[in-house]
Amino acid sequence: MSDWQVYCIKYADRNARTRADSFIFDDNHDAPHAMDYFMWLLRRGQEVILVDTGYDDAEAQVRGRPIRLDPVAALAPFGIDPADVTRVIVTHLHYDHAGGLHLFPNATLHLQTTEMAYATGPCMCHDTLRMPYTAGHVCEAIKRLYAGKVVFHDGDAEIAEGVTVHCIGGHSRGLQCVRVRTKVGWMVLASDASHFYENMFARKPFPIVVDLQNMLDGFDTLRRLASEPQLIVPGHDPLVRSYFPEAMAPYVFRLDVGPCRPVDLHGAGAEAP
Repeated sequence: MSDWQVYCIKYADRNARTRADSFIFDDNHDAPHAMDYFMWLLRRGQEVILVDTGYDDAEAQVRGRPIRLDPVAALAPFGIDPADVTRVIVTHLHYDHAGGLHLFPNATLHLQTTEMAYATGPCMCHDTLRMPYTAGHVCEAIKRLYAGKVVFHDGDAEIAEGVTVHCIGGHSRGLQCVRVRTKVGWMVLASDASHFYENMFARKPFPIVVDLQNMLDGFDTLRRLASEPQLIVPGHDPLVRSYFPEAMAPYVFRLDVGPCRPVDLHGAGAEAP
């Protein structure tokens, strides 16, 4: 079978952040540290798999976190009608990854069993753990379940030939990354298993965490799954846009061709792999 094309789509950003928002252990905690918000699209011939859905204007207003692009508009350069999307890999159910589920009504969701249990269980009694979730998004996943359009996975699973998911946990109980076969090797979409290059390569955990050991072990899992460290794509790092070329639109970046230049992990504030 042929390899997959992989696209990173930026739909929002937050620049009024500091390094304390991104790293538990950091001496320079007051320094600015911006964050991008991404969706990912996998394409092979007529096959399409969407990885996460972003969130919409309604959620943006509730949280006071504006978006630059509605998830449907973000897919416009690909000529994709949201009704034609039949597979969505949900890395986890946080608002910025599952806030657009309702926009893709015909999609079957691929989700870790532990993530649904976590998002609907007693951990949500705690404000801190519940904060990244929105009840309506979780309810949409449950509605999809009752419509027969959720496939649960327990750990590692194949979604399609050349596309696998792997349970990481840490940031949320059932967070999963996505491994994709491309012409440059096995690429890993880390999602929030590593928000930034620096999280995984300098081993600085992200502050929103339910299991710190799982998060730290997950950094090693990402390395094991990827053909090489430069093919690990973090979930929120603006540096992704400087390493991979634009394609079709100013907010779309082509990942499966590999980085345009070596990923400067020293420049990211991290130690070299």
